[in-house]
Amino acid sequence: MAVIRGLFVYPVKSCGAIALDRAKLDTQGLSWDRHWMVVDATGRFVSQREYAAMARIVPAFVEDGVRLTMDGIDAPLLLPFQPRGDEARVSVTVWKDTFDALDEGDQAAHWFTRALGVPVRLVRFAQDVTRLASKKWTLDEDVPTQFADGYPILVTSESSLAELNERLAAKGASPVPMSRFRPNIVVADAGEAFEEDFIDTLSIEGDAGHDEVVLRFVKPCSRCPITTIDQQTGKHDAQWPSEPLDTLQTFRADARVEGGLTFGQNAIVVSGAGRQLAVGAQAQWEYRFE
Repeated sequence: MAVIRGLFVYPVKSCGAIALDRAKLDTQGLSWDRHWMVVDATGRFVSQREYAAMARIVPAFVEDGVRLTMDGIDAPLLLPFQPRGDEARVSVTVWKDTFDALDEGDQAAHWFTRALGVPVRLVRFAQDVTRLASKKWTLDEDVPTQFADGYPILVTSESSLAELNERLAAKGASPVPMSRFRPNIVVADAGEAFEEDFIDTLSIEGDAGHDEVVLRFVKPCSRCPITTIDQQTGKHDAQWPSEPLDTLQTFRADARVEGGLTFGQNAIVVSGAGRQLAVGAQAQWEYRFE
């Protein structure tokens, strides 16, 4: 029997994580995950791929919203849970998707511009907007998501990380923590390394007597250069600047995603939206037979 080892949300896309003991599951993912996003002058999202310093922006839940802090910036930025109601609607782009979002105003823009050293603005997801994950992978099902790269949930396995770190150690490189892969759900005791490649659904025991939560794995997650950035410092390892991608290249090129280097599985919510997930909950795989 597998167990949920970690739950993480990233309120601002490509900024730091909040580790949770419990998290509410919505159809578009864990609550408040990738609800805000930093954009350039054209409305296109920016990420650690361009500005590694985003890793050093640390979020925390407070009573009325999310507080952001960063070393070197004295005043934190508070993002209220509730929109002000007077936000300008702007067009934004995440990869191939273009849709409307709500601009969070000049104060937030100035804070992020100072943090990153380039002119940027901050937007929040508009609740009257529907953005759908690619139907190529969801079996033509309408699956909503917010500012995530493509899918509501990312699941990773401790067994797979252990295998990767054994390979890194064999070449003399430093191990990497799971934070490099920015998961929402981390599963332990789930069998062999990369067994998630063959999983159809993940069923997680319900909270407080509720029915179980069921997630369906829909697409292997292709990894990008963000995995080479230390999520605490916003820097690359001086000796091994391209790890863990160099090691993943030796055994994780996946023809299903045009040779992308995969680690973890993108998932959608089959049942259980509105319920709570908890660290320590038991989980069970169902295998895919094709």
